[in-house]
Formats: sequence, C-alpha cells, structure tokens
Amino acid sequence: MEALSRRRALALGGGAALGAAGVVAATGKARAATDWTRLVVVTANIGRNNLARRAEAVRAVRHAVTINGNLAKPLVGWQEIGEGDDDGVEPRAINQHFGSSFRNIFEYDDVAHRVPMSIPRDYDIVDRRVTRVHGGKAGVSPHRVVTEAVLARVDDPQTRFVFVNTHYVAGAWNGKDDPHEGWRDDMWGRHFRAHRDDVIGHWRSRGFPVVWTGDVNRSPMPLLLPNHEKRAFPGGIDQIGWVPGTNGTQIRLQRTKTVPMHVDSHDARVAILQIRRA
Repeated sequence: MEALSRRRALALGGGAALGAAGVVAATGKARAATDWTRLVVVTANIGRNNLARRAEAVRAVRHAVTINGNLAKPLVGWQEIGEGDDDGVEPRAINQHFGSSFRNIFEYDDVAHRVPMSIPRDYDIVDRRVTRVHGGKAGVSPHRVVTEAVLARVDDPQTRFVFVNTHYVAGAWNGKDDPHEGWRDDMWGRHFRAHRDDVIGHWRSRGFPVVWTGDVNRSPMPLLLPNHEKRAFPGGIDQIGWVPGTNGTQIRLQRTKTVPMHVDSHDARVAILQIRRA
C-alpha cells in the first residue's frame, strides 16, 4: 500500500491519516464539536424488468424522503445501471432527476458505470477511486467493481467520510444449483474480501468512517467487520452499512424506510442517518 505524504494526508482530511493531534498541529487549534446533521442514504438496484418504468423508478428514489414538506437530498448508491438495456435511459434519468443539486459520478465510466453514485452538493468530493474485484464470466456475470468517494461537508470540511457502492455476483447464495455454482461461490467470496480488506480496511487505516450501499446477493450477509460494523436492515440483499473511523466524524442511525420502484424484485432502501464531527 502506498504511503501517504503529509501533504496528501492533509488533502484527504488531516486527522484521517495524522490523527486528531495532527489536525491541531496543522491548524493551530482544535475545532469545537458540531451538531448532528441529517444524512439520507439510499441503495437502489434498478434491475432488468419493467424497463419502461426505469425513469419513474429513478424519480421515486429522488422523492424518497420529505422533511417538513421539502425533499431531502439523498446520497445514493445505484446498481445494475445499464444491465437491463444499455440504451442510456438510466444515466439520463439519473442526471435529470438528480440535477444541479447533485454531482453524479461514474455513470459514464467504462469500468464502473453499473454502480454509480449521486452525491448532494452539500458534500465536496475530495477523492474517488474504483476497486476492481473480478473480470466476470461470459454468459454468467459481468465484471464487478467497488466505487468509492471521499466526501467532506461543504460547511465543515473536517467532517469527512468515505461513501462506497457495489454489487456482488448473483446466484452464489440463492439455494439453486447451476453449472457455474463453484465460480459464483468463489467470486462472491473474493468480493467480500475485497470489500472488507481492500476498500473498508484501506480507508479505515487512514482514519475515515465508511458508509456503504450495495446489492450483496446474500441474506443474511455476515458483517464485514463484526466488532465495528452496523447495518440499517437486519436482512435482505439490498443493504446499507457503516463502520466508524478515527478522524472524529461520527455516524448514527435515526430511522429507515423502503421505497417501491416497480421495476424488479428490488425496492429502494433508505437509511436516515445523522453525522457530526465530535
């Protein structure tokens, strides 16, 4: 793993790699704790059926949560974008309904377009990357990746975390046998280890808490980090989880909800979190 320079560490959030003492040394003073702020997180698999309703499904995600009569701006991890029909409808709908108040990333990326993100402009994107998991298998599964973005609150840039989105291979844990069962099992295990070690482990080693969304194609799915991780939902293959870091950013769950999308067997799942810098 490449070592971070002091300049790079500060660019990624000061205390993320240097610890709280590093932030004090770099800035000359410690900042007061902030109040809890709402953070709405959605995982949404658009699926491969009822293709005529895909744009409607994207709109339903945009309207997932209303607070005091106003639409909340959710942080969204999308899955299966372009898998049902690669006609451009889904990324266009995302950019239409998640417009000027959001940054949409990875939706046109050659490698990562199936698992893009919509990020409210309340957060700056400090860094981003794609972790490749496996190359897929013709006629069985496309290649799989994990998309990642380091986010910082615009109104308090030291409140930082990493947002992660992914989609595991199907069929490894569905109780059905097929000629590719062994390959599916191996790739699911590889994905779990990459998710845990190469993604969450990578960012936690730099102090960041991690919030992740994804279709994991296993229910219940074992915790990635049993001593640290929390999940919004006790079961189901569409999941939202988070793990703490050491950079002073804290995350807690307020409530959850489910939003029908009417495109596949998936509904959008919502975790209304709260975030602050301690």
